[in-house]
This record gives sequence, C-alpha cells and structure tokens, in this order.
Amino acid sequence: MTNQDILHQTGTRILELDIEGMTCASCVARVERKLGKLDGVEASVNLPLESAHVTVPANITDQQIVDTVKATGYKARIRGAGPTVPATDVQVDVQEHHNHDAGAQLSGTAHHVPAEHEHNAVGGTGGDHMSHGPAAHQLRPRLIGAAILTVPVFAISMIPAFQFPQWGWVAAVLALPVVSWAAWPFHRAAAINARHFASTMDTLVSIGVLAAYVYSSWQLLANPMLTEYPGMESMPGMSDMGDMSGGGLYFEVAAVVTTFLLLGRFLEANAKSKAGDALRALLDLGAREATVLRDGVEHKIPAEQLVAGDVFVVRPGEKIATDGVVTGGASAVDASLVTGESVPVEVGPGSQVTGATINASGRLIVQATRVGSDTTLAQMGRLVSQAQTGKAPIARLADRISAVFVPLVLVVAVVTFVLWFVLSGDLNASFTAAVSVLVIACPCALGLATPVGLLTGTGRGAQLGILIKGPQVLEDTRTVDAILLDKTGTVTSGKLAVGGTIALNGHSPADVLTLAGAVEAASEHPIAHAITAAATSALPGTGSLPVVKDFDSAPGGGVRGMVALNGSGPGDARIGDAGIDHEQLVLAGRTAWLEQNGIFPDPAQQEAFAAEEAQGATAIWVAVDGTPAGIVTLRDTIKPGSAAAIAKLKELGIRPLLLTGDNAAVAAQVAAAVGIAPEDVRAGVQPEGKVEAVRNLQSQGSTVAMAGDGVNDAAALAQADLGIAMGSGTDVAIEASDLTVMGSDLGQLVQAIELSRKTLGTIKTNLFWAFFYNAIGIPVAALGLLNPMIAGAAMAASSVLVVANSLRLRSFGR
Repeated sequence: MTNQDILHQTGTRILELDIEGMTCASCVARVERKLGKLDGVEASVNLPLESAHVTVPANITDQQIVDTVKATGYKARIRGAGPTVPATDVQVDVQEHHNHDAGAQLSGTAHHVPAEHEHNAVGGTGGDHMSHGPAAHQLRPRLIGAAILTVPVFAISMIPAFQFPQWGWVAAVLALPVVSWAAWPFHRAAAINARHFASTMDTLVSIGVLAAYVYSSWQLLANPMLTEYPGMESMPGMSDMGDMSGGGLYFEVAAVVTTFLLLGRFLEANAKSKAGDALRALLDLGAREATVLRDGVEHKIPAEQLVAGDVFVVRPGEKIATDGVVTGGASAVDASLVTGESVPVEVGPGSQVTGATINASGRLIVQATRVGSDTTLAQMGRLVSQAQTGKAPIARLADRISAVFVPLVLVVAVVTFVLWFVLSGDLNASFTAAVSVLVIACPCALGLATPVGLLTGTGRGAQLGILIKGPQVLEDTRTVDAILLDKTGTVTSGKLAVGGTIALNGHSPADVLTLAGAVEAASEHPIAHAITAAATSALPGTGSLPVVKDFDSAPGGGVRGMVALNGSGPGDARIGDAGIDHEQLVLAGRTAWLEQNGIFPDPAQQEAFAAEEAQGATAIWVAVDGTPAGIVTLRDTIKPGSAAAIAKLKELGIRPLLLTGDNAAVAAQVAAAVGIAPEDVRAGVQPEGKVEAVRNLQSQGSTVAMAGDGVNDAAALAQADLGIAMGSGTDVAIEASDLTVMGSDLGQLVQAIELSRKTLGTIKTNLFWAFFYNAIGIPVAALGLLNPMIAGAAMAASSVLVVANSLRLRSFGR
C-alpha cells in the first residue's frame, strides 16, 4: 500500500514517522503533545529509535502530520517515503498491507522487515535510529577536538604551576572553539526550540556553557590585566568574585562541561547502538539469494524477488529464503536462530518450513507460500519494533515530569542565583551554584530509562525466539498468578507414540507390534508412522521388518497386506516357527475396518478395546488371517521439559492449570506426570469453553495467562490478561496473543515470563536512578556544594549509566 492509498482509507490508519533532532524526554513530550492536539490523532514517540507511531483519522492527511512535527522544531518524514529509501523497501503501515508490485516483491529476508530498520541492513542513507541526536561518528571529531583543547585550558586555569603572564587570554582563545564549534549540537537544538518557545536539556546545557564563557570573557575584558601574573586573578580586589579557585574566570568550566557532555553523548550513542544489536541481528538472518526452479532450470535471483508460488532449491548448509512448503526431498532443518530450539527438525514433502532457517543435510525443493511482510521473520521484526515503540504505564510518570522539567530547572537556576546573591553578596558563589543547577539537571536520563530497557529486552527476546508485543505486557507478567496450559502442543508434543500392545488369541505382544509395523510401513498416515517407528525400534540389533505385498489402504479406515514371515535375509524379524517361510494376511485399523473385512472381535476383546479408548488412548486393531491378534495403543507424548517448566512456574508464584478437550482420565495422567494438582485440571473443554475457563478464573480474582498454539485458542488468548502463543503457532493465535514463543518447549514459555519480568525490573531501576539523580543532584547544586565541572561529568554519566544498566539484559539466558 502506497501513501496515496493510505490517504483514501476509511477509518483510522497507522503512520510510522522518522523524526530527527530529539535529544531528551522533553522533546518527546512536546511532539506527542502537539500531535495530540490534532483531532483524533494519537502518537507514541520513541527517543532511542527517533520514531513515532501515530494513529491518524481519515480526515487528517499525512502532510498535516509531518507539518505538525516540523512546526514543533524537528524534521520528520513518513517511513518508507522519500528519496533515501531503497526501491525494495517495504512501503507499508503497521497494518501490514502488502503489494506485489515489482518494487515490493519481498522475501522474508532481514533487510526488508520491518521497514523502520531498512537502512541498517541494506546500507540506506537514513540515520541510525538506535541512537538519538547526532550519531556517534558525527560526535567523534567534535569530542576529539574538544578534548585536545580542554586539557590545556583546565591545566592552566586550575594548576598554578602551569600558569604564565596573561594566561587568561590564552584560555579564552583555546576555550572558544570548544564552546562554539564542539558545543554546536547543543546550541543548535536550543535555538530551534527557542524559536518555538520551548526548552529541552540542550537549552540547559547551552545556557550553562555560554553563561560560563560569556561571564568569564566579560570579567577579562573589564580588567585586561586580570591575569597579568600567575595567580593574580584570584587575589582579592582583582575581580568582583569571591576568593574561589579559578577566581572570576570560568573558561575551564565551559570547556570541561562541554567535553564531558560530548563524551556522554558519544558513549550513549554507542551503547544504544549495542542495545539494538539484537534486533539488527534478527533482521539480518534472512537469505540474500534464492535458487529458483523455472522450467526445470535453476536460476539465482535476489531473495527479495521471490513471489508466492515460486519453487526454489535449498542445498545443505543454505538458508531457506522464505516461508514455504517442502515439495521434494528430505532433510533436518536447524531453526534455532528463529525458534531458540537447538534440536533440528526433520522435514519432508508436505512439511512447512520457515524463512531464515538453515537446511542442515539433504537437498530440498520448496514452494514459497509467504513472502515479504507476510513471512514469519517479518512478523517477528514487526512485533519487536512495535514493542520498542510503545510506552509502559510506568513510563507515563516520567513523561509528565519531563513536560515541565526544563522550565522548572530554569526557574530553580534563577532563584538559586538570586537567593545566593541576596543572602551572601558573593557573585562568584551565586554564579557557580546557578550554572551547576543548569548543568547537572538531566531529563535525558528520564527519557532513556524506559525505551532503552525495552529496546534491549525485546531484542534479546527475539534472539531467544521470544516476541514481546508491547510494554504493557511487562506489567502483565509481573501480576500474573495463574496460567492455563493447553495440553496438546503445549504440555504434550501433539504427536502420537505407541504406548502399549495387547496380545490376543495366543500371539505375543512383540509379534503383534512387528506385524502391525510391517503392514503400516507402506502407509503415509501419521498413526502408521508411529507404529512403524515403534516396531522398528523394538527389533533386536539391525533387524528389519518383514516384507509386505499386495498392500491396500482405505482412508480413515485401515490397511491390509500379505506379510512374508521370517523375512528375506539374516537378521530380519522372525515370527512363529523358525525356518518356516509363509505369508499371512495382516489387517490394521479401526473397528469398522475389521468388520468391513468380515472380522468381528468377541465381546471380551471389544471391552478391552473400549477400556483403552476410555483412558484416552488411540486404539488400533491388528488381525491375522481373519482373527483378531492384538490391539496397539497410541498416546500423545509429554514434552521432555514440561515437568521442569511447571516446577519453575510454581517457583515464580504462578499457579499452572491444565486445559484439554480430552477426557478426565487422560488429563489426570498428564497432570500427574508434569506436577499439576488434580484440582487444577480442566478436562473435556471444547474450544468455546476455553474462553469461559479464563473468565471463571478472572472472576475469582486471578490475573490469568493463557498458553495455546491453534486457531481454537485465539479467543481465549485474547480474553486472558496475558496471552502466550506457543510454537510457530497460527497467525490468528499470534495476533491474539501478547507474548509469542517461537519454539514449542514449555521451558521457553517460562523463560519468556522471566525475561519480561527482568526487563520490567531493569526499566524500574533505570527510572529510580534517573529520578533519584535529579532529586538529589539539583538540590546539592543549588546549595553550592557542587563544582560545575563535576556537575557536567555527573550529568553525562547519568545517561550512560541508564543505558549500561539496560545492556545487562543482553546476557539474559546465557
């Protein structure tokens, strides 16, 4: 969908904006406030990503949104528009509309999804949205130049041994490029905001630095002989200042504060870039090329040119270019980069495969089913990016404070100067305290506390196959005290395995299983595969199953064939009398299949069959030469890590409940095996009953999480306070959920909750220190207990420490 199409939509639409020039939380608050004044417009602005997520009604045009941001003092453009965007970039809003024009035929490769990060992957000319303000490479020359000039200014101003006649003039000359050129990013931002009658952190820095330099220059011009001799300017009577170190000259303060703040910005930009590394790594997973089969001939094309329906070849070691279905070949696929699970998945004809996963062994022929913004990798990228753009409820307080923070600090600085001068008459001390207040205040730390924590936490989650939909999810995971686990596919594998064999009419269980495995070996049915696998594994040594001839099958009924007993070679399975070669007619299937073939089990045998089914097993008859020979039972297998995951949930204070459509006997067995209490089992629940189960728990005062993987779970996932989609899941389940776990291991679900809680804890820590720093720092500076240079260093360190604390999340789960 082009931007012109968007303009003609009915109802609301979503726009993603790139915004340049924001430097602190005050900038964010101003942009949100201005956009919010447009009728029906809602905006969420992200400082580290320099982006805005805007909900726009049909009567507001894109240009109005852009013009409003520009009127606020910042540059803005609609993401995906403009000359800096490569032709292949996604031009969609987050409603995920997708076209297949030549410029938008995209694969699931990293560098095309989501559009907000296209420049990171394909080398576009857009700015780096992982950092705000000037990028690190732009700040580096200013920082180096400032540091080179600041060292001698500091030395000759603060150390008498380095002073010489008229050293003040030298300090003024050396400090001038620092205060003007090096500090230009601060002055420029302050001037832009001043034109719009607004103020930000840059306003405080610019005023503080210029005040120190201009005041010092005025002192020097008023008394040109102030530094005629070393130490002279600090002598009584040589200036209007009191007797403090540095006397009436503050050139070193202006230079040192500028250098410290530039250093802080530089380190901050680098650190936030690392915070976004995880998302960039996710977006870089995709294949760059695809080998397409056309008229039987292989052609190499860029992966973004794939369209749905294309058939392509994936050789061992290559990445699968996009989501699709295997039409030929068999292999093991390493999906660890996407799902977080280390065990390769066996695939063959009919198997679904995901773009960006790695073909580990055999050659595969795959037909593309989803490309571009429709792929699993694209969905992952969108979910992560949208989560990073949102705001946690806990961050709203910081936003409200930031809106009035800078004007309040300016007032405090003026009041500090006036009170100091009135009470002490010491102009030097008054000026020092006022400048310290200006320099130490840091709304930037408040602005970074939440988004950088989200950026790092959600990025690390993506690496682990965990997708956090938004910041509200973090709050929900903290309060969840009950979780409903859908049995099939979540606690159990959803794949049948042979659970036991009942022998009838004189046959042995081993013979029954071998005969069933032999005749089922020729079938493609999942039950047949399970029986054949069990029979093969039960054979001694390297033996093989007997040969079957005259095979026949009936869909939904069963199979039959002539089984050659005693095999055809050494080591093969031998049944019955050794050395006697003969064939027997073997049937395997449901009751109706046996009756259709004229075989009628007696009442005792039927009772045994019914008893197995009553316990939740899938029962299959095996008949030999017209008489029942046994019953093979199959059951859903419990995932290896389910019991440990349930125990961990209990440690986290979450009560696990089992939800299943199976009968109570089966549910009780599974619950006992994984450690769920009998009273916490909900059996015989139909899909529509899952929503009611969630509501019942909520009515009892519980905050409920729901984990499921299918379309029939979507309504319950949406109803739950926290919906968790398990496995690759269905698109409906993923859309309805709050957390998506790309793997199928229940332990990953626990890890998702732990990561969410850890991320929330990190954000709270960031906000605490940002508030604490300003609450303590500003009063200390106002009391005159802080040198402006130390204040500048503390201010720079506050932002860096907030980012560094967030970066600790990168080690989660290692």
